[in-house]
Amino acid sequence: MKNQAYRMAMLFDFYGDLLTERQREFYDLYYNEDLSLAEIAENYGISRQGVRDVIVRAEAAMTEIEDKTHIIRRFQQSRPAIAAIGQAADTLLQSIDRRSYNDAMLDEIARTIKENVAKLEQE
Repeated sequence: MKNQAYRMAMLFDFYGDLLTERQREFYDLYYNEDLSLAEIAENYGISRQGVRDVIVRAEAAMTEIEDKTHIIRRFQQSRPAIAAIGQAADTLLQSIDRRSYNDAMLDEIARTIKENVAKLEQE
């Protein structure tokens, strides 16, 4: 993945719900809210090392899941293909419009492709 912060964000987005409540909370505070280990420790009345251990275990759990499933990798690999399909549907629609074809079936197929590409891009 591109860089550590991006990697951590992707792991949390995909696998954060699989963490314990405490792991999810500490991870979110550390990476998303930008609190320091000391600040989190102070807020929860535990040691800085205790907070770090929870976050490290969360990172390890999410990394292990990704190593086994490769969901994030497949997601990232699918993005260019989805974009290419969308562009091909755009080209098809433009071609149909420019040539004044009156083929409702081709038009409907292209629009269906575009609708499904839009759904995939939202996920």
